[in-house]
Amino acid sequence: MEKNLDPGPPQKRSITIAGHKTSVSLEAAFWNVLRQLALDEGSSLAALVAKVDAGRGKANLSSALRVYALERTARAE
Repeated sequence: MEKNLDPGPPQKRSITIAGHKTSVSLEAAFWNVLRQLALDEGSSLAALVAKVDAGRGKANLSSALRVYALERTARAE
């Protein structure tokens, strides 16, 4: 069976990190994974995004979130 690999357009969300609002654009599949990871950790999506933001260095936040989601789901397999 062939999977549909079309991620669709990125969805922009506004999130408050360390007291300031920022916008993050990710495909729906990444938002879904990040939401589930936050639930698994017992935290909010905003708290998870803040954690990734704090450790991302110079990486773009959207890219850092995608990598975080991929690394965490790869460990779970």
